[in-house]
Amino acid sequence: MPFQGANSLTPFWINTLSIPVITIDGPSGAGKGTLGLWLAKALKFHLLESGALYRLSALAAQLLGVDDSDEQQVADISKQLDVSFIPKGDGVAVMLNGQDVSAALRQEDIGMAASRVAAFPSVRSALVECQRNFVKAPGLVADGRDMGSTIFPQAEAKIFLTARAETRADRRMKQLEDAGLAADYDKILADIKARDENDSNRSVSPLVAAPDALVIDSSDLSLDEVYDKALEYIRLKIQHS
Repeated sequence: MPFQGANSLTPFWINTLSIPVITIDGPSGAGKGTLGLWLAKALKFHLLESGALYRLSALAAQLLGVDDSDEQQVADISKQLDVSFIPKGDGVAVMLNGQDVSAALRQEDIGMAASRVAAFPSVRSALVECQRNFVKAPGLVADGRDMGSTIFPQAEAKIFLTARAETRADRRMKQLEDAGLAADYDKILADIKARDENDSNRSVSPLVAAPDALVIDSSDLSLDEVYDKALEYIRLKIQHS
């Protein structure tokens, strides 16, 4: 069970002068979300799933009756998001203003609106501040694509979790099939490769492993093996920070 022995980690952060931050970056489908959840539970740290924030900004704007084409108003909303990510069973409940909006975030119209607001520089800037406000005692596990390289460059422990595109496509296929949905492997693989290309070559905060990050390739590892490698690394980094 991944969470055994978590209490033994407490002394490693309790005497640190700053609040410890653990970042997990990497491409889509590498397993960042699961690893982040397991670590947050084990360490009893707060959790940030940064990829949900643009959807949350779009949803918050919709709930307030704000047109998502209004960059300034959406940016103002993004600055004041009251958001938390609460581990719940095998998943995470996304809370907005105290309400569970996990299901609403999966709606297609919110996904499309999120793509629109993500293009606004002022919204991106507002969400940098929002993400940094997640740092609270006893610590934070932050999952995303630029957590260690841009948002938390001084994080105590940085992990870059990756996997072969083909492996990630296989995993996505299994997820869809397990949910009883039709899946086209070639399309999934092409979409993953296209997203990797876009994320790695964008001008603002490209997907890249921070120089001081531990790179873990999960292609041939189980989730438990990835977790064990990450936890061993984190224990050493926090102990010596």
